[in-house]
Amino acid sequence: MSRVKVAGVEVSTDHFIDGARVESKRKFPNCSPINNKHIADVSAAGAEEVDAAVAAARRAFPAWAALGPEGRHPLLSRFARAIQDHARDIAAVETEDNGSLLVGNVARMVPRAALNIQFFADRALKLNDGKIESPEVVNHVRFDPAGVGALITPWNGPFMLTTWKVGPCLGAGDTAVVKPPEWAPLTCSLMADLAAEAGIPPGVLNIVQGIGEEAGAALASHPDIDRLSFTGSTDTAKLIGASCARSLTPVSFELGGKSPLIICADADLDAAAQTAAGQYFNAGQVCLAGTRLLVDAKVADEFQAKFRTAVSQVTVGDPRDKNTRVGPLITPQHYKRVEGFVERALKSGVKPVWGGHRHSAGELYFEPTLLDGVAQEQEIVQREVFGPVLTWQTFRDEEEAIKLANGTTYGLAAVIFSKSEERAMRLAKQVVAGTVWVNCFFVRELAAPFGGSRNSGIGREGGNWSFDFYCDVKNIAAMKGSFA
Repeated sequence: MSRVKVAGVEVSTDHFIDGARVESKRKFPNCSPINNKHIADVSAAGAEEVDAAVAAARRAFPAWAALGPEGRHPLLSRFARAIQDHARDIAAVETEDNGSLLVGNVARMVPRAALNIQFFADRALKLNDGKIESPEVVNHVRFDPAGVGALITPWNGPFMLTTWKVGPCLGAGDTAVVKPPEWAPLTCSLMADLAAEAGIPPGVLNIVQGIGEEAGAALASHPDIDRLSFTGSTDTAKLIGASCARSLTPVSFELGGKSPLIICADADLDAAAQTAAGQYFNAGQVCLAGTRLLVDAKVADEFQAKFRTAVSQVTVGDPRDKNTRVGPLITPQHYKRVEGFVERALKSGVKPVWGGHRHSAGELYFEPTLLDGVAQEQEIVQREVFGPVLTWQTFRDEEEAIKLANGTTYGLAAVIFSKSEERAMRLAKQVVAGTVWVNCFFVRELAAPFGGSRNSGIGREGGNWSFDFYCDVKNIAAMKGSFA
């Protein structure tokens, strides 16, 4: 069994299949974006390991499903407590592995991961209470476990976003095969140990590490999975969707975004400026980020001055430093992608208000950047950059604001700042987005639906929407007065 010390924490670099560690002969390298130094060589799964993990999940499914929500609840509650008890270790490994802010991981991301498990364990207890009366029958609505869930997770928040899938999947009574991101696989490995520590039975939660084109493709095309949930790029989702279509496997996709941040003339400009500066956090590697600033022309100069002041207070540097707000991009490959977007925009005549270059903090650090003079049809406006790069556009009235906001193929999120509730709600209703934040950002209520429209996703998760996906929803229509 292969293990490595990361940020002082011992982590297995092998798969976790049927309650045991499994090593592959083939490996792939894993580096820290903080300094681009090698951390470990990680076992790389292919079809053989994926087959073993799916088979283990299938064997474990009947007993796990038969426990019912009441039987699963204490095990999942112990799992949630184990996550909370090891929060600092998880946070430290995540920061080392993907360059995300340590302060954010400790204060928010890992506690939210524990809550994801606990919330869905609690919610499952209330699922089968539903009755729908009709004149002739009583309709008993059931949420029955569906089977084996394939969960493919992203690198920008691997631990928390994996629990966002694992929580409802296991809470529903399904078993799971997780394919962590190859650019940041290590905290999902820790998750397997914590699940075992909490008493989750072998085969219920399996982790297969590897490259997306190999392990991910083998999992997506596997004929014995019953659900597939994927968070990542739209292009990858199209490939996964094509694979799942062959077996009619239901999918849930949370994909990219190019979200508008709309600043109305009557907005609290100080609060809006701070929120806009926050779009640079985690080096802009947040699918929900409001990367397109749409500002009422009447307050454009005043707002930009306040925004400039807010950005000047944003520290770029080592994500382990509590004062840092913008850390590194995940890999050299991704750095070149972000840099390429900016270079092409500048060559086309777009003007940098600030930023646009590598930051002195290190090889993978990019300056917080604001680009002006953009046209709606340009690549920099239309495609997701996934870096600390925002665009600046102004509007004259609400009609133009909505036209700009909805003028991409995405529809994940939007942010609106206005002191008028009537105006804010009027705009929010017209924006194409799965989530619209009004005078706030990144507030996620677990009971609320979450997902994207257009090229930003398929389906909704959160609350009972998650169980709609991870369960087979059944209606039992019993004739009134027909029983002795």
